[in-house]
Amino acid sequence: MPRRTATMLASTLMLIALLCAGVLIKVPYSEMSPGPTVNTLGDHDGEPVLQISGRKTYDTSGHLNMTTVRVTSADYKMNLAEAVYGWMAHDNIVVPHDTLYPNGKTEQQSTQENAEEFSQSQESAKVAALKELKIPVKSQVVVATVFKDSPAEGKLHAGDVIKSVDGKAVKEFTDVAKLVTKHKAGEPVEFGIVPVKEAAAAEKAGKEATASENVKMTTEKAEDDGRAVVGIKAGTDHTYPFTIDIKLADVGGPSAGLMFALGIVDKLTPGDLTGGKFVAGTGTIEDNGKVGAIGGIEMKTVGARDKGAEYFLTPKDNCASAASDVPDGLTLVKVDTIADAVKSLKAISKGDTADLPKCTAKG
Repeated sequence: MPRRTATMLASTLMLIALLCAGVLIKVPYSEMSPGPTVNTLGDHDGEPVLQISGRKTYDTSGHLNMTTVRVTSADYKMNLAEAVYGWMAHDNIVVPHDTLYPNGKTEQQSTQENAEEFSQSQESAKVAALKELKIPVKSQVVVATVFKDSPAEGKLHAGDVIKSVDGKAVKEFTDVAKLVTKHKAGEPVEFGIVPVKEAAAAEKAGKEATASENVKMTTEKAEDDGRAVVGIKAGTDHTYPFTIDIKLADVGGPSAGLMFALGIVDKLTPGDLTGGKFVAGTGTIEDNGKVGAIGGIEMKTVGARDKGAEYFLTPKDNCASAASDVPDGLTLVKVDTIADAVKSLKAISKGDTADLPKCTAKG
């Protein structure tokens, strides 16, 4: 066999072997790519994303799109060839599997966690929007979860309103843990509560629930750090002066909070917040209107631009990362609070964009 032919045959066989190895060798990585974007001012699957009743609303135009990231499932086994392709591709990111699914988290656990975060983000979006519009929202601290085989099991129940711990008034849900952990494990603690049925009756009657029971229990040691706990998760229950429903399925995580809040503000405000422009964005939202960073920012800007977005509302702490690779034609607008976002949207609607707070490589 001529040397040239032998060399070509050997090279071909080597290439085939490498391709087979690339397909057969599994690597501990996952892939992130741009996911769907949805206009919070519009419809999704045939019904409005934001549905408000009991309060006057106003016509809107343009887009306030929430953005998502698509990820491979927890049990998907990526091969070496896919990883190499993902590293080379512009619109995908390959990351260690444990980044998306830490501590062996299953697909079911991740889905449940994302659903809970999404639900909480909707509530925070409503509160932040109404506070921005100076519309009063009533809030109370409640028992969100009672853990099995804990000191609180059988004594506290989900939905009970927590008024005090050891006689000290509870204003925020974080106060509960602070007051309980002042104890040492094994010491008694007393909760002043309104049982869930009495709380529901008071709400229906339009009255403020007052503590009617004092519940005593003994703290135990937390498994992770030894602090005193009673085995509950506290949360905040809000009462709104009218009904706000957010209809969007198959989405998880907290990152749509900002865009939901802005959509609510737009629908409850005379005029047009976007001026007909296509604005997308992302960011968690707290009840006080603070905007928080999210993951997968690079994928979200790509997905937004592919759908036609001209401006992208970017959490301040994501700015440096997002600015490292901005899709052509997209302007990244830095936001730290819902008030920042509303101010920037008003400027965009008027075409006064020269002074927008834009993201840079420094933040």
